[in-house]
Amino acid sequence: MTYEQRLDRLRARKLAQTREKLARLGAQDEDDYGNVPPPAEFRWTPPCADADGAFHGAAAWGKNFRDLLEHHPVYLDPDDALAGRWMFMLSRMRPNYRLSQSPFPFDYAHLREEQARYDITSGIGKDAHFAPDYRIGLALGWGGLAEKVRRARRAHAGDPEAEELLDAELDALAGIRSWMRRTAEAARALAEAADDPARRRNLAELAAINFRLLDAPPHTFREACQWLAWFNMASRTYNRDGAGGQLDALLAPYYEADLAAGRLDEEAAIFYLACLLLNDPHYYQIGGPDRDGRDQTSPVSFLILEAAHRLKVSCNLTIRVFDGMDARLFRRGLEVLFQDRLGYPRFSGDRALVAGFMRNGFDAATARERIALGCNWMSLPGREYTLNDLVKINLAKVFEVALHETFSGDAPSTGAVMTRFETHLRRAVQCAAAGIDFHLRHQYRNEPELLLNLLSHGPIERGRDASHGGVEWYNLGIDGAGLAVVADSFAAIEQWIERERRMSWDALRDALAHNFAGAERERIRRRLARSERYGHGRSLGDKWAGEITACFTRLVKSAPTPPGRVLIPGWFSWADTVRFGTTVGATPNGRFAGAPISHGANPNPGFRRDGALTALVKAVARVQPGYGNTAPLQLEIDPGLAGSARAMEAVGRLLQAHFALGGTLVNINIVDAETLRAAHRGPERYPDLLVRVTGFSAYFSRLSPEFRQLVVERIIGMEDS
Repeated sequence: MTYEQRLDRLRARKLAQTREKLARLGAQDEDDYGNVPPPAEFRWTPPCADADGAFHGAAAWGKNFRDLLEHHPVYLDPDDALAGRWMFMLSRMRPNYRLSQSPFPFDYAHLREEQARYDITSGIGKDAHFAPDYRIGLALGWGGLAEKVRRARRAHAGDPEAEELLDAELDALAGIRSWMRRTAEAARALAEAADDPARRRNLAELAAINFRLLDAPPHTFREACQWLAWFNMASRTYNRDGAGGQLDALLAPYYEADLAAGRLDEEAAIFYLACLLLNDPHYYQIGGPDRDGRDQTSPVSFLILEAAHRLKVSCNLTIRVFDGMDARLFRRGLEVLFQDRLGYPRFSGDRALVAGFMRNGFDAATARERIALGCNWMSLPGREYTLNDLVKINLAKVFEVALHETFSGDAPSTGAVMTRFETHLRRAVQCAAAGIDFHLRHQYRNEPELLLNLLSHGPIERGRDASHGGVEWYNLGIDGAGLAVVADSFAAIEQWIERERRMSWDALRDALAHNFAGAERERIRRRLARSERYGHGRSLGDKWAGEITACFTRLVKSAPTPPGRVLIPGWFSWADTVRFGTTVGATPNGRFAGAPISHGANPNPGFRRDGALTALVKAVARVQPGYGNTAPLQLEIDPGLAGSARAMEAVGRLLQAHFALGGTLVNINIVDAETLRAAHRGPERYPDLLVRVTGFSAYFSRLSPEFRQLVVERIIGMEDS
């Protein structure tokens, strides 16, 4: 078979597996991931668990992970260049697991009242969300990593915390190598039984590669892709970790060596990369500067884009845009985005990200190494612990508390609401910071980062988990959510009550209390919704969005955690947009009680009626907190525009302008609104429809009805504009 034919077969199996996951698991408002459904008859029970089935601490995690991998079903596809596929998440096999909250055996009741009052997603007990340094594993291999851990174990003899952690690391490594060995043995057996010569040869090569990788580091381009796939599968199985790395720079040395030796050609390299991207949609960056400011673009950068283009499944690639980049990579990224209309690649802005991170006290070289490796988040691979995209404050809820207090006061005004809003937001930030500290004091005894520790600088050497002093830096992210709801609410109050005097405070209070029920209250709601909204440019909504951003940023940066750990603000709501809305009543921007809050840093859908994307990119650029974390811009582009000859150049200019103004990250959807409506009504008829949901891409059919509705409204809102 040709590589193209093999990819067609692999893609067809991927879609069949996606349909099976939907049938088995129902809707999942998350990344697609690369997992496949396990055999229906497979059963496994953790050997180290409490009476209720829970398990905590390094020893239990290490033994359970090892046992799970020693029993993990083998997966081989004779068309695939890489062996293996993962099927389970150990972190979700504990009782009482929920996406919004992990099982956590330590009591933080002293924080719960404030967390509930301000609808704070605390991050306590949550895992991963920082990045590995793959270079460590590629250089050492599994055998070298095991020897490194054994040396550290001898050096820390007599230190109980280190001994327990390092013994657990050895258990984790033993489990991974057992999984690999059984897969290699199965590949060899299938090769011996195969009738087709091409498949026999491929399976024999897979067996040889994986037997070698049990101990030795990768030597060839294909071996490096296989090594990365094994780490990704193991880390997903452990706790869902999905952070990738600077993929082109990681693989370029192997590509160049193989090319020089005559072991590889371009078509084979594209196929191997496509198989790596199919194996798991980890977040990879390509392009951008190295620590010295030199462009990292290489032939491998283009091969990665080509692999994604040919594969056409869910993918999370980010192109780093900077002044010295190869302009051909930027253009090719736009071509793939417009031709395939699958929501990738994304684009990040180097200038603001580097300058912002330097404001935390880091030099430019270090700031350039902090790359895009998650939904919205940046990380120094293997060097910092961040909790990115895990700690969030629902500013719409904070606003609601402030507004209700103002209603009860003597002289209501926007100034009075803002004063109370800042007071409560300060308390919310302090509560979030206290929650971060609580997490850092206890997480190593709850769920240590056994996989990410292996590819980080410090945890193994120090005998300390990454969450407990193992890494060099602790730069903890706190995201705000609901910016547009709050900005438009302030704007509506100022416009209709204070400037135009066409509404009273009592009328507003009554309308909100009754969720705009009745003809008169509905008339009030429609007027509120017609206020000068955020995203217009020089509007009241834009003014308030700027003031709220300045307030949020100031409070986060002036209130480090009690021990002084760095906090970094951002705007992002992830898939919590729907859940956050359920806790907030009707708001003065005309939003009904319980409706989703606004998405990230974007204006509310339908923010203007003249189709001016320029105003949108300017508005989001103006609300960047500016300390190295992102406030992503979500662009929804009509396919009619996307098909025009000049559309790609126009969008390219918009991106460049956004980054020049201080923008940090842009996600783009090119989706027909009618197709989206039809897929919402009958998702089973559109199993291969992909959308960029927030920072991640997903099959639309696997989203919950509530989240599908949110995506539809967001895109239709942009269509109507």
